[in-house]
Amino acid sequence: MFDKIKRFFKTIAEFIWGKFKSKEEVRKFMSLALIFFFIIGVYWILRSIKDSIFNVTVGIEMIPYAKILSVVFVFPIIMFYMKIVEIFKRERVFYTMMILYAIGALVFMFAFMRYDLSTIKASTSNYVGWLWYFYVESFGSVITASFWIILTDITLPDAAKRGFPVVYIFAQLGQVFFPRLVNAKFLGFATSAPIAGICALIMILIAIMLWIFMKYTPKSQLARYVAKGTIEDEKAEGKVEKAEVIVEDEPKKKKKKVGFIEGIKAIASSGYLMGILFVVMVFEVIVTVFDFQFIFMAAKAFPLEVDMSAYMSSFSSTVGIVTFIFAAFGLSTIQRKLGLFVSLLLTPILVLFCIFVLWTYPVLSIAFWIMVVSKAINYAINQPTLKNLYIPVKKETRYKTMGWIEAFGGRSSKSVGSLINLLGKFFKSKHGAAGVAVFLNVSSPISLGLVGIWFFVTFYLAKTNKKAVENNEYVC
Repeated sequence: MFDKIKRFFKTIAEFIWGKFKSKEEVRKFMSLALIFFFIIGVYWILRSIKDSIFNVTVGIEMIPYAKILSVVFVFPIIMFYMKIVEIFKRERVFYTMMILYAIGALVFMFAFMRYDLSTIKASTSNYVGWLWYFYVESFGSVITASFWIILTDITLPDAAKRGFPVVYIFAQLGQVFFPRLVNAKFLGFATSAPIAGICALIMILIAIMLWIFMKYTPKSQLARYVAKGTIEDEKAEGKVEKAEVIVEDEPKKKKKKVGFIEGIKAIASSGYLMGILFVVMVFEVIVTVFDFQFIFMAAKAFPLEVDMSAYMSSFSSTVGIVTFIFAAFGLSTIQRKLGLFVSLLLTPILVLFCIFVLWTYPVLSIAFWIMVVSKAINYAINQPTLKNLYIPVKKETRYKTMGWIEAFGGRSSKSVGSLINLLGKFFKSKHGAAGVAVFLNVSSPISLGLVGIWFFVTFYLAKTNKKAVENNEYVC
């Protein structure tokens, strides 16, 4: 009886996610899913208390300015990130960044305890609230990008189709449980200050987990994509004993830098990478407009920090549940059965639907579900599909551009969305309550135009990726 049940679930799993080649491959992706589970979990704990703390320390109406200024804050972090990627191994970069963020979380915990979030009065001069917002915004960009640089570097295209959705699917459970269980109201705290300290401990645990994974995973499961005819390909075929020897025999040839400027140059020289950048940015612009409307409504409905953080925790968990359902019962099957193009096309179609709904019904309950669907689309469909696009890109180019596109590119697009939100603030001051409708009548057509261009870019990316993988070549 037990064997029949086991075979039944195995058949379902293979239909949804595909058949893995070995137990080692299953263990690899389940281990990575566990690590990403904690990354997603701690990120959404931080996100759940980000806006509530900013609201009581600075003021919710200042969020568009905070998103714009976050670009200035994130810029030196990315510069530092690019520099250490150039010097150290990819996993060491991850350890370094995670430990630094853990230290930052502890500093914020003590700062919030000192200021007392339950009695503090909101003021634009409360610098700790601004720094807190920048800190959380940068965490999601830098740490997630660093993790996926490692993952795409140790995964082959066929394995990615099977494994990447699994990593995303089970990692979303972190978003379901962590915000729900680790929030001030549930744990009986008066404010969210101690939550920052808990996040620091989780971050240290994540660094330890990745170290264990890299040390004990079989080398056969750490293979990366190499194009035919390259030094790496010849090494794999046994034609070159050590690729490093060839590099060392050319002392005049300097090691290519993987810096910020090099990342911009690499993107500008490749239509493929510019296409990925466009997709990342246009999604963030549209969702940033959605997000401000939602947060503004929530802050008005829940003025106390502990109440708003509890509401946002509920929102985060709901996003995790919907994302899990989307990913578990559709993404992997769509990618394997219908191809990359259909997977890429799903996001702009669903975003288009969200634009029309929010345009028609601009109320908190609707905004809640629009944001849930938007985030679920991104985490279950858009992001894992985009990660597949990086696989037929040279390792050095991927290092130059992946962090830039997802961290600075994504952050810049949120600033563009925030500039649009400032336009909304102007309409509200001029037209009062009717200003929301006026703003949506202006911003929605802009979003629709961006989605139209998105469709054409999607076709180009899917076609270019398919050609490169079929011919065993690099795109750039």
